[in-house]
Amino acid sequence: MQSDTIRSVVLLGSTGSIGTQSLDVIARNPGRFRVAALAAGGGRVDLLARQAAEFRPDAVAVADPSAVPALREALAARGVTARVLAGPEGVAEAAAWPSDTVLNGITGALGLTSTLAALEAGRVLALANKESLIIGGPLVKRLAKPGQLLPVDSEHAALAQCLWAAGPTGPDASAVRRLIVTASGGPFRGRSRAELTDVTPEQALAHPTWSMGPVITVNSATLVNKGLEVIEAHLLFDIGFDRITVVVHPQSVVHSMVEFVDGSVIAQASPPDMRLPIALALGWPDRVAGAAPTVDWTRSSTWTFDPLDDEAFPAVALARQVGSAGGTAPAVYNAANEVCVEAFLAGRLPFLGIVDTVAAVVSEHTVTRADSVEEVLDADGWARARARELTATA
Repeated sequence: MQSDTIRSVVLLGSTGSIGTQSLDVIARNPGRFRVAALAAGGGRVDLLARQAAEFRPDAVAVADPSAVPALREALAARGVTARVLAGPEGVAEAAAWPSDTVLNGITGALGLTSTLAALEAGRVLALANKESLIIGGPLVKRLAKPGQLLPVDSEHAALAQCLWAAGPTGPDASAVRRLIVTASGGPFRGRSRAELTDVTPEQALAHPTWSMGPVITVNSATLVNKGLEVIEAHLLFDIGFDRITVVVHPQSVVHSMVEFVDGSVIAQASPPDMRLPIALALGWPDRVAGAAPTVDWTRSSTWTFDPLDDEAFPAVALARQVGSAGGTAPAVYNAANEVCVEAFLAGRLPFLGIVDTVAAVVSEHTVTRADSVEEVLDADGWARARARELTATA
């Protein structure tokens, strides 16, 4: 059943890949959604102003306060009178802005305060910023009420749909044997560790399936992204790490699967298009007709599934380790990786050095409980500083 009520949406990270695709979904469904507020980092002020001119939000936020004068000028030139919010606190204020749904598409650990602000304000949170759940797991789970947290990652949206389809009683963890998370394998699928020695940033950014930002694309090449998704699946669905399997599926049509205790497996399949999980989260519990293309069942196709090569791509095994440790360990894994990806893209660190350096930082960290934002951010800051020290001498 589809509601006739127009749902108001706050979109965080509006100028990024997830943000622009979310606005595409909203633009094609004007009778279902309206934009209440937009927020972005501040590096693409003209695009943010054009989005505000098209969608007429009540507020526009930029994380970088120095971008405010240019933003005000660009908004005024387009006749936009929205309230302008500045700095990380301004983005957090946008996250708590009156709305039905907040879609957090901010990249990286910066999304944590906005995730917490949206949950504290009682908004339904469509979470594309997996890092905020991963690094602040105990904090996020303590705040989130049943049904308040909806995944936007294609894999977790797939797992959620498979669990919803499990039976008349709905999602039931006791009926699950394991979650099967699919990975495209990135641009280096099938290569041995030795064959990854001389990988360049240009090669790492050439993803064969998805069009994403540079950090997420490199994370896909190292499979750090899949490691983060394993931790996210554990936190979202309360399934142990020993019951979460990663398989390589280069066609990226089956987005994930759930295997049940009776031997049945339910899979969610669709062409690789992030507008489907975005629309699912924005429209929940209803589906949005025509959100994305469907599989053409009239054409012959082959889907393959292969085991993950943990020697060539140790990031997933490392993620299981830090996820099992819990507390501040996932925050350290994520923060060190962000610094290492930056160093790799700048030519200061070899490709294999990304995960090797993350592992070194993780091994030096003394895990604490992560019971406060300050504790999480302290661990994040320590990991970034230590990773910068190691990458400066790499």
